[in-house]
Amino acid sequence: MPETNATSHFPLLSLIDCPADLRALPKHKLSQVCTELRQYLLTSVSQSSGHLASGLGTVELTVALHKVYQTPFDQVIWDVGHQAYPHKILTGRREQLSSIRQKDGLHPFPWREESEYDVLSVGHSSTSISAALGIAIAAQKDDNNRKVVAVIGDGAMTAGMAFEALNHAGDISPDMLVILNDNEMSISENVGALNNHFARLLSGKFYTSLREGSKQLLRGMPTMRQLASRAEEHVKGMVTPGTIFEELGFNYIGPVDGHDVDTLVDTLQNMRSLKGPQLLHVVTRKGKGYAPAENDPIGYHGVPKFDPAINQLPSAKAGLPSYSKIFGDWLCEIAATDDKLVAITPAMREGSGMVEFSRRFPEQYYDVAIAEQHAVTLAAGLAISNYRPVVAIYSTFLQRAYDQVIHDVALQNLPVVFAIDRAGIVGADGPTHQGAFDLSFLRCVPNLVVMTPSDENECRQMLYTAYHCNQPAAVRYPRGSGTGCTLEPMSELELGKSVERRKGEAVAILNFGTLLEEVLPAADALNATVIDMRFVKPLDVEALLAAAEGYELLVTVEENAIAGGAGSAVLEALQAHQVQANVLCIGLPDSFIKHGSQTEIRAELGLDAAGIEAQIRKRL
Repeated sequence: MPETNATSHFPLLSLIDCPADLRALPKHKLSQVCTELRQYLLTSVSQSSGHLASGLGTVELTVALHKVYQTPFDQVIWDVGHQAYPHKILTGRREQLSSIRQKDGLHPFPWREESEYDVLSVGHSSTSISAALGIAIAAQKDDNNRKVVAVIGDGAMTAGMAFEALNHAGDISPDMLVILNDNEMSISENVGALNNHFARLLSGKFYTSLREGSKQLLRGMPTMRQLASRAEEHVKGMVTPGTIFEELGFNYIGPVDGHDVDTLVDTLQNMRSLKGPQLLHVVTRKGKGYAPAENDPIGYHGVPKFDPAINQLPSAKAGLPSYSKIFGDWLCEIAATDDKLVAITPAMREGSGMVEFSRRFPEQYYDVAIAEQHAVTLAAGLAISNYRPVVAIYSTFLQRAYDQVIHDVALQNLPVVFAIDRAGIVGADGPTHQGAFDLSFLRCVPNLVVMTPSDENECRQMLYTAYHCNQPAAVRYPRGSGTGCTLEPMSELELGKSVERRKGEAVAILNFGTLLEEVLPAADALNATVIDMRFVKPLDVEALLAAAEGYELLVTVEENAIAGGAGSAVLEALQAHQVQANVLCIGLPDSFIKHGSQTEIRAELGLDAAGIEAQIRKRL
């Protein structure tokens, strides 16, 4: 809880331990609740770090939803979850908010195991409407009068999955509400008093009864009925942007000012009783109420600890370059001499280190929004046309485009480079974002080269190798900084060739990736040999067989699930060559990895130097 006197600074908010407490307050108190909630959020997150701008923008919407709907019986589903901090505060987790994203603290996103008010565990975009539709269908079958609401940001509306769900819902017409939280446009004159009045009117009983009554009256006269329907569509189309949603079968209401809590409550109360699929378009502003976040919603999306009174975030400490920056610099270096390079990202420009590239080479840069499947197949089309696409994508988001990797790229042996960021443990974002599975699901795909650099220099060399190997290739690298090693001139590596980093006795550690800096101290303590395998596919079978013959114990180390990962590749290769060897596989366990700092989680899982040494000594 923020280090303030809750009773004096938050007199209403301190009384709300659950949504029922909020619903007990008179409507005229809601504006004050919003003011206190926004200040509490700013104070808490500035002291603990976390997601900020999105939550500041959803304060009034969150209050209105819990005021109107009988949660937890009525069910509200938040898409992604960055915007759900106010929801957590109002649903019994106010005093725990300071622990969010920290080890053993609140989960960074809505999480079913954490609260009965969290209906769907989320972290990836655009899942809310599909889940809400399933719940709405079940409510209809059970005849329990449960209401269901999906709150989806307009960024998430760029994903095909959202429109698949809208299309299905419009076809079968269950009772459900989708709220489009449009937080990228400012509230202009067309979203003011007149438009709020129009939203109330369209959601009210008079308009609804008139609309349905007219259709019943004209049901027997197809031509007139079609004319009336088209007239209604054109009238609404002149003053609202919702024609596409109407065509999908939704009754569109809005846009409405998402920071006018009274209007939101009135509109939601009206819409709660409407039949069929409804869509409410709410316009909000990211960072609302805190000027620096309003002016820089991207910079204040996820924040470190900071002082709100200073009105700016602390400057990043000078230090080692991140792997994302290494990738971005490599992109710029190649693009400067090759106009066939095309870089693609699914809405991860900042996170993937592509800001400078996007500015210097705008004609070679494509942000496809939150559409991972499209990103990969777009790359396939460009490769077919003799361009050289590089897809920059987080490990956890590549999961969403797996079929496209196989069907559209690898099957046709197209030269697409996959620059896989955030591979391995990512830290505070937790289970939905851990890059735990990419080695397992990629190494079984024919034609695909899979590389695991151990430092930033190797990362550059491998990106260069992937770019020139004339077949699909993936380079996976972690979140965070490199080692500070010297960056050498780029040259192509021999595919499937390992490098011996340390010579020892009895034990050979086969390293895959950036855990090498933890492996080397462990090897020093054990006097073990260290072989930097570098390639998961193709595997350096020659070096592997030599190690199996020359050492008592082989140890594989990777920051990926042990199940199906690089260690499994080693075991399969030994079996294929009918070689008996004592092998210890070290990596991520067969469970979802919780949130916490990278250092904390690696230590807990035995993936730091001490843990690796201990696991090997235990086997010996």
